[in-house]
Amino acid sequence: MATQQNVTQDPEKDSAVRQATKRNESAMRPPVDVYETSDGIRLIADMPGVSKEHLRLQAEANTLTIEGDLVFEMAERMEALYADVRSTLYRCSFVLSSELDTSQIEAILKDGVLAVRIPKRAAFRPRRIEVQSG
Repeated sequence: MATQQNVTQDPEKDSAVRQATKRNESAMRPPVDVYETSDGIRLIADMPGVSKEHLRLQAEANTLTIEGDLVFEMAERMEALYADVRSTLYRCSFVLSSELDTSQIEAILKDGVLAVRIPKRAAFRPRRIEVQSG
């Protein structure tokens, strides 16, 4: 269920309100598509309103965590009386297979869509075996 939340122009007050709200709100799970290829895994997450500066990806042990803060940009001299949002925080996590190389994760954020590529370790990638005639 959606809740009402005050949105202000004052950066100091807005930051304090946002931090207090984050402690008490539940995070939204962004829609994520997961694709497996012969080279690894590709995740596509819809995170509208999240900028690169407010996005955090963390790979720890066999878990990938994605978090992003939804930031409302207000036009100059514009003041919102309220905003009807469920949460201003996106969060999801994935348990990763030991076949995946978490040290080689790549991520690109464009137009609110996060693309994450996690390659397989070299030992688990398919390889072509040359057959010799004898």
